[in-house]
Amino acid sequence: MNNPRKIALDALCRVIHQNGYANLILRRQNDLSPADQALVSALVYGTLRNYLWLEYQWRGYAEKKVRPQTAVLLDMSVFQLLYLQKIPAYAVLSEAVELAAERDRRFVNAVLRQVERNGIRPAPEGDPLKKTALETSHPEWLLRLWQAHYGEADALAIAAHDQTSAGVYGRINRLRISPQEIQAHPEVTMLENDCFRYRGVLSRTPWFRDGQVVIQDRAAQLIPYYLDVKPGMDVLDLCAAPGTKTQQIAVLMENQGKLTANDVNPGRVKLIEQLMEKTGVGICRTTVQDASVPVEEWQREGFDRVLADAPCSGLGDLRHKPEIRLHVTPQSIDELVSLQQRILDCSADYVRPGGILVYSTCTLNRKENENQVRDFLRRHPGFVLNREKTCLPQELDSDGFYMAQLTRNS
Repeated sequence: MNNPRKIALDALCRVIHQNGYANLILRRQNDLSPADQALVSALVYGTLRNYLWLEYQWRGYAEKKVRPQTAVLLDMSVFQLLYLQKIPAYAVLSEAVELAAERDRRFVNAVLRQVERNGIRPAPEGDPLKKTALETSHPEWLLRLWQAHYGEADALAIAAHDQTSAGVYGRINRLRISPQEIQAHPEVTMLENDCFRYRGVLSRTPWFRDGQVVIQDRAAQLIPYYLDVKPGMDVLDLCAAPGTKTQQIAVLMENQGKLTANDVNPGRVKLIEQLMEKTGVGICRTTVQDASVPVEEWQREGFDRVLADAPCSGLGDLRHKPEIRLHVTPQSIDELVSLQQRILDCSADYVRPGGILVYSTCTLNRKENENQVRDFLRRHPGFVLNREKTCLPQELDSDGFYMAQLTRNS
């Protein structure tokens, strides 16, 4: 019989110690009951989202060096004790002892009994950024970066927002259904453009099954509008997988023209193709290219519009991917900045005179966003910046995004 806590522990060890991604690991657990799937997801994401805070709760009771898997077991167990009140404490302790290595069982039992007896250990008072970093399990350097870029109030608000459950947003696919049919449903609350919230599980509806709606973050839905596409245009989505923005571009083009969707990973290109078929897009062709390497054909022929939704540090997506905060470093960001620069330089050569280049990321970091665009404009004086926008996640209850619209004049 599958033990959901054992599955959650194994997944957490792979994420924390092997740089795995929780969503990819959990996607393979499809032989569990819905209740067990829900428990595994709650344990994995709850532990990751509170990783530093949970460790702070039990470390003071440990008088010896703790083996890595045992430390993760304690983190997961403390999460249950402090945040999952429906699970009795005796059950948490019993299961933890059962999952522990035999030589660590007495130690695990003793530490967890201390946590249960003493309750939540408060963070030290003083520096509000340091305190919030601990309470929300963000690296302190990251909060200080956000403070420098957006101010202390927004830095604290971003961190608090990252600890909340992510909402699900739908987008009407006008190629499959009229907006009026969706808008008339009593469970639907319309937002801007074709974005909506659904009171229920949107992924279980016939709308989603039949490709009449697409699940897409609210802020992400703003990016294709920056392209200002028209029917009949020739458009390139350079880093397109899994294809939700590509599909939205096709809708805005009324499924007329040429749309090229590219990604470096053949497996992820398959996801684009599947989404296009499901949602009725007939103008899209897919390619497999490294976006940081020039493509002579694209340089020669050019496009009316180019979207460079570049690889980034993902600092705007910490609600969905809390493990990012465990692994991201200033050094890893610098490596991404170099990659983004190469992608932007390639993108510039694909835009026809008078055409538009949109650069976007799902991160909150001026080095990858505003500063990247400023550096691009210095290297490419034939482009001008028309507008740019940073969506802080607390503003729309969304992920954090940056987008910039650039026009090629010559």
